Amino acid sequence: LEELDDKSTNYAILSHRWGNEVTYDEMIGLTAMKPRKRGDVRERDGYQKIIKCCEQAKKDGYRWLWIDTCCIDKRSSSELSEAINSMYRWYRNSEMCYVYLHDVDERESNGWPEWFSRGWTLQELIAPKKAKFFNKDWVSIGTKQDLKSTLEDITSIPKEVLINGQFLRSATYFRERPCIAQIMSWAADRKTTRVEDRAYSLLGLFGVNMPMLYGEGSKAFQRLQLEITRVSSDYSIFAW
Repeated sequence: LEELDDKSTNYAILSHRWGNEVTYDEMIGLTAMKPRKRGDVRERDGYQKIIKCCEQAKKDGYRWLWIDTCCIDKRSSSELSEAINSMYRWYRNSEMCYVYLHDVDERESNGWPEWFSRGWTLQELIAPKKAKFFNKDWVSIGTKQDLKSTLEDITSIPKEVLINGQFLRSATYFRERPCIAQIMSWAADRKTTRVEDRAYSLLGLFGVNMPMLYGEGSKAFQRLQLEITRVSSDYSIFAW
């Protein structure tokens, strides 16, 4: 694991639905583990996902890859807060985002993939300039550009936003860009494991920052609304 500048480094990044994952401390301590424990870690779906993603990044010519499950030391509250506040930028500055759909077999799935129902994956869909979708066997389904019409049907996010996340903050397209209430509507039916993450996962979409206070519950969303009103005169926010 290396610490690099996201603005000057060419890197790929992973977007996925969390499952049985490998954590930061497990990853850095893997070689020092006893053989049995090391074997248990390597048998996890999360470890195989890391390996397959690394193989894809190498195949595409990327030297660096960022994966949230094993690249954030969640034991450090300051590092976790920095990561959450920087997440949109990290996805935006990536050269390629790999979207792994664990519940899609070949081109078929039983309903919409679960990835589309999660709170954090909203910004992970919008922010990257380029994204490539893969099924559970790491077979490519298509790029964000290729699938933009289907993605718009699933998420109700306009194609202009899907292709260019900066459209949300563009002064050039001020009259056409979505209002705050519309952006909120994209996240309305999405779920997060922690109630606070319903607010924290939207920070980048609105271009605001705030400290993480896990345990505050629904107050996190109230703080988010307050931060948005400080930087925006869009009163549609009060619809939420």
